[in-house]
Amino acid sequence: EVVGYKVRFTDHTRPGASIKLMTDGILLAETQGDPLLRAYDTLIIDEAHERSLNIDFLLGYIKQLLPRRDDLKIIITSATIDADRFANHFSGVSGPAPVIEVSGRLYPVELRYRPLVDADRADDVDDRTLMEAIVDAVDEVAAAGPGDVLVFLPGEREIREAAEALRKHHPAGAEILPLYARLSAEEQERVFKPSSRVRRVVLATNVAETSLTVPGIRYVVDTGLARVKRYSYRNKVEQLQIEPISQAAADQRAGRCGRVADGVCVRLYSDVDYAKRACFTDPEVQRSSLAGVILRMKSLGLGDVADFPFVEPPPRRAIADGYQLLAELNAVHVRNELTAIGHELATLPLDPRVGRMLLAAREQQCLREVLVIAAALSVQDPRERPLEAQEAADNAHRRFAEQRSDFLSLVKLWEFVQEKLAHKKSNRKLTDELKAHFLSPRRVRAWVDVHTQLATIAGEHGWRVNSSAATFEQVHLALLAGLLGNIGTRIVDAERGEPPYAGARGIKFFIWPGSALVKKAGRWIVAAELVETSRLYGRTVASFEPIWLERVGAHLLQKSHADPHWEKKRAEVVALERATLYGLTVYAQRRVAFGPIDAAAARDVFIRRALVEGDFETAAPFFSHNLRLLRQIRELEHKTRRLDVLVDDELIFAFYDRLLPAGISRGADFERWRVDAERNDPKLLFLSRDEVMRHEAGGITTDLFPKQMVLNAAGGELRLPLAYHFEPGSARDGVTMTVPLIALNQVSAEESEWLVPGMLKEKVHLLLKSLPQKLRRHLVPLPDYAAAFVERGGSPAHSLIDALISDIRAEHGVVCQPADFKRESLSAHLRMNFKVVDEQGRQLAMGRNLAHLISELGAAARAMFQSAVELDAPVVEGMHDRITDWDFGELPEVLELRRGGQALIGYPALVDQITHCSIEVFDTPARAQGQQRAGMRRLFQLQLKDQVKFLEKSLSSLQMTQVRASTVAWLAVAFASHEEIREQIVQAALDRTCLIPPLPADRESFVERKDLARGKLSLIAQEIARLVTAIVEQAMAVARKLQAMKAFPRLVGDVEQQLSQLFTAKFIVATPALQLAQFPRYLKAIELRMDKVKGDPDRDAARTSDVAALSVPWQRALGARKGVSDPRLDEFRWLLEELRVSLFAQELKTPMPVSVKRLQKVWASTDR
Repeated sequence: EVVGYKVRFTDHTRPGASIKLMTDGILLAETQGDPLLRAYDTLIIDEAHERSLNIDFLLGYIKQLLPRRDDLKIIITSATIDADRFANHFSGVSGPAPVIEVSGRLYPVELRYRPLVDADRADDVDDRTLMEAIVDAVDEVAAAGPGDVLVFLPGEREIREAAEALRKHHPAGAEILPLYARLSAEEQERVFKPSSRVRRVVLATNVAETSLTVPGIRYVVDTGLARVKRYSYRNKVEQLQIEPISQAAADQRAGRCGRVADGVCVRLYSDVDYAKRACFTDPEVQRSSLAGVILRMKSLGLGDVADFPFVEPPPRRAIADGYQLLAELNAVHVRNELTAIGHELATLPLDPRVGRMLLAAREQQCLREVLVIAAALSVQDPRERPLEAQEAADNAHRRFAEQRSDFLSLVKLWEFVQEKLAHKKSNRKLTDELKAHFLSPRRVRAWVDVHTQLATIAGEHGWRVNSSAATFEQVHLALLAGLLGNIGTRIVDAERGEPPYAGARGIKFFIWPGSALVKKAGRWIVAAELVETSRLYGRTVASFEPIWLERVGAHLLQKSHADPHWEKKRAEVVALERATLYGLTVYAQRRVAFGPIDAAAARDVFIRRALVEGDFETAAPFFSHNLRLLRQIRELEHKTRRLDVLVDDELIFAFYDRLLPAGISRGADFERWRVDAERNDPKLLFLSRDEVMRHEAGGITTDLFPKQMVLNAAGGELRLPLAYHFEPGSARDGVTMTVPLIALNQVSAEESEWLVPGMLKEKVHLLLKSLPQKLRRHLVPLPDYAAAFVERGGSPAHSLIDALISDIRAEHGVVCQPADFKRESLSAHLRMNFKVVDEQGRQLAMGRNLAHLISELGAAARAMFQSAVELDAPVVEGMHDRITDWDFGELPEVLELRRGGQALIGYPALVDQITHCSIEVFDTPARAQGQQRAGMRRLFQLQLKDQVKFLEKSLSSLQMTQVRASTVAWLAVAFASHEEIREQIVQAALDRTCLIPPLPADRESFVERKDLARGKLSLIAQEIARLVTAIVEQAMAVARKLQAMKAFPRLVGDVEQQLSQLFTAKFIVATPALQLAQFPRYLKAIELRMDKVKGDPDRDAARTSDVAALSVPWQRALGARKGVSDPRLDEFRWLLEELRVSLFAQELKTPMPVSVKRLQKVWASTDR
């Protein structure tokens, strides 16, 4: 009735009581309902030196209150208070507040300093560990007399280590007792029951400094350390750091041994160290989060926290951090004014984070679960883990584990506790049952009490508690609302031993080892708290989905946008959005509408991409008209190879920009505006030709730039489409012919070489420019000559080079050779580009080297063509067999057949069947000509059989030549038998007498050619025979010299390779007559080379390398053609022979200028 007390959730004060004892938190809470504290006329604040947040806030609040309550008396008490600071804090007009000192009744305390490190020694031989020093100190005080010992240590881990060290040391008759806050009530009670029989050694944290008094203590061992909770403003986490205690704390500890008798305090640090320490412990306000204080001050209207009269003002960064936390909870606006949520939080006497969870739980309809979790987070964990039964405790607690969430483990534990409470038979049996499950009855009671009070608060505010179980998502959405700063995402490539989770603001942390999720957590987790001990740990964690952050943390998401672009399918300008929360990427590459973000920029993108570039689906007439107009003008540019006809995109953009209203970036918005606008002016958006053309492109006609090329027009009109493109360096630059695969072998390289009339003049000009000066000077001015050549017109049936040679000879009497023209100097766009497509129009290959394309796809084209021939009945009817005389009428040059609407040209030819001939149809004139030549030769041979038989007898002298040649390996291949040589000479003679172009096309011309050949055949054969004999004689001389060149293996290898290429199996008939006549010169050059090598082998080696650099790629290209003839490769093959003559036997001269550099350019042209 006179004295009452009130602690958290418990009030034992009757009306009319004179004295009321309460915690600082209770008095602070009462300021909400009684701002002027009218219920009291005197306030006594004890243990003020502890300087907790609540005490400092009360002291500042009271200072502001005193001017309005001049009747209020304030008494501040403490054994180790900084009296001057407090007196000045409450100073008034009469000066500082009075200080009254009351002497204590303590027995004398002897201070002994026993530092771990002996500062007087030069070495560290006597340096001790902390545990060794504790053992020594306990031994020292035990020798001083009877009495219990109190050892101050920083934390639980150090207490366990000290207990183990002391037990191993076995001090005589001592009982070792731990004392710390998390200890079970039963174990704590043992400390307060002194025993007269044994000495007790109490190992305590700083909880034994002022919070409670251990009886019977005569000796104190002070390590000088304490675990202090500090808040990291940068990482937003609380850190329990071991720090040296202040002088005031050290004095408090020493005073614990002077209560019952003279005492001894052994300090495990030096007196110098003591003198250097801070006088007083840092107030909690300078090392804690100020969010709750700021919230309370805001709700009470106490003004800016920076101006609040704290005894020691908190640092500016602490204030900023407090506001940041409130912003995280969505409790303050950008200007730090309270939001609606902030006003609600201020009415709750709870930690702001817990309050925010409850508000969110109300919205998510999961108050039942979150009240349990919030209460659990507000008290010490009720689960105990005694040192001597850790494994048993872990097994008992495992039944409550929830694999996805430690928070739900608390709910499961709560349900277990509620069940036991509902069915309890007695308090003792309930206590025993809780202990059997390693649950602290005292902490369970505190949990139940806190939950009751939280439920009461919820009831007072009219919040409805859900009756059915909430979902995982509902519960964790509510928890996230208060714990957004404690989220983390897994680091995919985290090193072993490194923190596996990245947290807010760049921190990294581990999951607390006792968590059920330590090995099974998801990619994203949230922790109830982040505490730094030996490592930074997240305690009480749960997995969650990152998308939930958008629902509860939208006010914190930092969004950035990249790559704004038009999407035709959505008909909208979109950007890729990336959202981060405290530096953690919540999502990335999300496509979002860009219009609401930046309307002006989105409109620009819409105009440029959708309208100017035409990437838009609309039935609007203006759109198809404008695209068609721009396409026509671009085609003109590609044909003229000039980019100055069409106006640039900026002018077209300006056209639309002038007409479109602001804010349009979606197709639907544009269409609505367009329909309305075109009612007044249907042509509003139509571009005119004058608006988009800088000037007229004169001379661009379909004659100069046709849409298709007609090949073999006289025979079958193979029409192939052409496309023009101007983009230097691109594979499509120039004119591209689209070739169906079936027609590939029918494309004429000679006709394609003429390109189209509009590009021919430029090509001819550059070809003339490539001529040697001595030839070129006859043709100047070159542009005029090129224009005149094009005007005179040439036949595309012949090579452009051949036509130029003929024209130059006719016009100026100057004789040029094909090799005089440097075709390699031509730009790529002056060569026809071929695109081969299949029957569905899909591209199979593309390039400017027709021979290469034919070598790759010619076989497939031939097979497709033969299928078409076999299906064409009229063509099949015209094919003859078993022909021995010209009795089949006129042989047409071409036949026409159709395949899928495509006109194709077939080339009939006589085919040699040894004993007779037949007529077959081929897809290329070259293949047909090859077969026709062999077939025609066979037909002449059959008709001139008497002359051939006489000729074969007259060539019997070649037998000796063949025998001599067969003794040399590389000659034996070409001279396998006398009969083979004789047959080749006969065939070569027939070629030179009967197969002179043009070949007979009917019986009359055939008979005429046969009659002419009768008189010449023998003479020509004898001439060839003499050439072959001379070649063999020269080759034998080379063979003899080659045997003596073993000292030059590289030369021998190169020469043997050259000879093997010259002397192939049918070289007499296969080698063109002009080149066969040069064989003696080629062989003589080899002889001279061997004569010179001894004088300068290095030079020979260098020139061999030069030749190899050109011959190797030629051989590779030849192999890649797979037997398909390529005139350019054939020409290059004989240029290589002439290069050898020029390099190794220059005195023999060459018919045209050759050099390594020139052949490199020729090859570059050939390979393109």
